[in-house]
Amino acid sequence: MTGKKSRNQIKRQSIKHKFKAKNLKLLALSFGFALYVLSFKFVGYAEEEENKQAAQPIIVNGDTVEYVTDNKEFTATGNVVVIYKDTRLTCEKLSLNSETKDCRAEGNVRLDNADGALEGAKIIYNFESKKGVIIDANFRSNPYFGRTPKLNKVSDAEFISYRGYMSTCSFDNPHWRVKARRVNFFPGDKVQLKDSLFYLGKVPLLYLPQYNHSLKDPFMRVQVMPGKKSDWGPYLLTAWRYNLTEDVKGRIYLDYRQKLGNAQGFGVNYNSPQFGKGDFKYYYTQERMSEQEEGEPAEFQRYLIRLRHKWDIDEKTDLVAEYYKITDSKREVLGTEYNLLKDYFPREYEKDSQPLSYVLIHRSFEHSSADFLLQKRTNRWYAQEEKLPQINYSLPSLELGDSPFYFEHSSSYVNYNYKEAVPSPSEDDITYNEFSTTNKLSLPTRAAFINLTPFFSSTETFNDNAKGVYHRTLEINFTTGADMSTKFYRIFNVKSNFLGLDINDLRHIITPLIGYSYATDSTMPSTKFRYGGGATIGSSSVTLELSNKLQTKRKGQRVDLARFQVNSAYDIKPKTADKRGSNLSDFLFKLDLYPYSWLSLVGDATYERSVSRSEENYNHFSNANYDINFNFAEGRTFSLGQRYNRKGSKGTTYQLRWKLNPKWKFSVYQYLEHGNLPDLVKGLRVQEYTVSRDLHCWEMDVTYNVTRTKGESIWFIFRLKAFPELEFDFNHDYNTPKPGSQSPGSPE
Repeated sequence: MTGKKSRNQIKRQSIKHKFKAKNLKLLALSFGFALYVLSFKFVGYAEEEENKQAAQPIIVNGDTVEYVTDNKEFTATGNVVVIYKDTRLTCEKLSLNSETKDCRAEGNVRLDNADGALEGAKIIYNFESKKGVIIDANFRSNPYFGRTPKLNKVSDAEFISYRGYMSTCSFDNPHWRVKARRVNFFPGDKVQLKDSLFYLGKVPLLYLPQYNHSLKDPFMRVQVMPGKKSDWGPYLLTAWRYNLTEDVKGRIYLDYRQKLGNAQGFGVNYNSPQFGKGDFKYYYTQERMSEQEEGEPAEFQRYLIRLRHKWDIDEKTDLVAEYYKITDSKREVLGTEYNLLKDYFPREYEKDSQPLSYVLIHRSFEHSSADFLLQKRTNRWYAQEEKLPQINYSLPSLELGDSPFYFEHSSSYVNYNYKEAVPSPSEDDITYNEFSTTNKLSLPTRAAFINLTPFFSSTETFNDNAKGVYHRTLEINFTTGADMSTKFYRIFNVKSNFLGLDINDLRHIITPLIGYSYATDSTMPSTKFRYGGGATIGSSSVTLELSNKLQTKRKGQRVDLARFQVNSAYDIKPKTADKRGSNLSDFLFKLDLYPYSWLSLVGDATYERSVSRSEENYNHFSNANYDINFNFAEGRTFSLGQRYNRKGSKGTTYQLRWKLNPKWKFSVYQYLEHGNLPDLVKGLRVQEYTVSRDLHCWEMDVTYNVTRTKGESIWFIFRLKAFPELEFDFNHDYNTPKPGSQSPGSPE
């Protein structure tokens, strides 16, 4: 039967295939059953773990521990420690039911958990519900400490103190405290007080019928700042903070200054998910002068309204707005030396003496952006620019398709109004419309080791000038040039610890940069000028920059030892009449040295190259400055600085900050004037000495200042460590210089 299978062979093969199929089915069923059993066991294991967690045992240790099986109760004495979940209790005597988790503990009782610590003479407590009563209790929840005859722990997240006090001072007799009929304490969340008195030592200072404070908020709700200043007299500044909702919070201001009278106001901080966030402030005073000359009014109305708002309209659009309205009748009557911001908010005045009111909308596109600005003068008593509106569009450098060229564009339109301060005549105001556009084409490329970027740009400016001879002018300027830069470096295999410098190889990097630009003459004749100058005169110049950097490695990290940079420009045959032909402009130098981690030197200088035909003396350093800084250890620094101005002041500054020990530190600052100009006051111009003392929960600064043009002053500042923004400031100026005692015109 060659080439054929017998009937028996076919039958046996069929049975064999059926057996295999059956085995596969059994194997699949077995595998599925195994997975089911494993999953059942896994779930069972998880449930078992949960049950174990729920049935976590309570651990009792002590010098003597007894357990009564009938009532399932522990009794322990001597160095007792009880641990259950995240709670730990220590005491001298204990009785505890292991089933109900009720306990009664006496003698140096202390209860600790993640939210803080409670101490007392006796406690009745349930470990499961975390409720209980503590007699003669001390409590602690950072940053607060407190003491009360009775403390009721009503839940895991709250306890109530009756007729106790709280403070940030941990001493048995705290430096300050708030004593209250009732204190509701929510550890890690907030604290609520009713019928409370604020004590400084043993002296009551302030009564608060109700006080709520969030422990997530670093500021105190009530801030009080007493003090004394020569121009205010004794004063008391207060701020009462309030929360209307989670998104609307603010302050109420009630201030008293003996020489100026009362002042009041309020502020609001708001945050809306739909319309953005901002703040509003209103401050008003009917100032009553304690001393005034004959004929001057005794009262002045002065107030400030400020609104600031920021709104992210969508992912690509945002709005920023500020509004300032300042009314100051004292300035109108007595002169411009008076300023509401300067007199009442000196810190804001130093940042911006004439704040602007404006609305700015910014919009980002895929490759460009646009800005819309409205800037309106709201205070007529100072000069200001108005832009109604100014629109800017900017397209940063963008690659043109697959070509090697890059295109850059910017354009702007402004309706410009410059208004002089009232009461100057309106004829002095300046008004014009201007539209300007700039287009630039560049070709970044590389020639050997040099990065080369030639470019060409054009600027067109249309100006409608009401004050010029011609009311409409069109100015076109063309500029071309190229920027070139490269980088060289060399590594020196130097390993040395000479003078402790810890040198592990040296890397010297040199980066030269050269830029050339040529601008054509303006297409507008010079006679057709616009406000701010005449037509642009063509020019050629080369900008030069050379940077050097020296690096090494310390502890496997790359660090800079020195950086030196010099900048200048070369004007090629300038066409202005007072120039001497092609010349180099001023040299700008900058040097940074970091030889050690604790020592640095930072300096800069300008070498002036005056090329005006009217000046005989030129080629000199017009100004130079340097600072040497020593950082010996934490809280121990010394700085020495030199200021040189050829036509102005020349001075030396010293500043020393030194921490003597954890309790005491002091600082010294001095400014010494060396200049020879007649209006300058030579010698030691400013001296300031400060001694700081750590008073456990307070910090105290005592500062003595001598300023030659102002006189002498001394002030004391007390800060709570838990709330460093809260200050009690005593500031007293004395020995003020009499008029004429200093040279007229002496700068401050």
